[in-house]
Amino acid sequence: MRSTITTRGQTVIPIEIRKRFALGPADGLEWIVEGKEIRVVPLPRDPVAAFRGQGRGQSTERLLDDRDWDRRRE
Repeated sequence: MRSTITTRGQTVIPIEIRKRFALGPADGLEWIVEGKEIRVVPLPRDPVAAFRGQGRGQSTERLLDDRDWDRRRE
């Protein structure tokens, strides 16, 4: 599946993916850069579940970054 990026940096998530992962308005996505690849991972609505099992370290920094991002959106 493919999508295009608009001049504002937006893109559309294909309907098949939205249905499969039950994604809707205001759901979060995490963008992960691994080398030359980008992965997009849906975030659980439960913030504790979003952090459980990440195992990449620096969870405090990521949590503070996420909270800062949430505050800017409000």
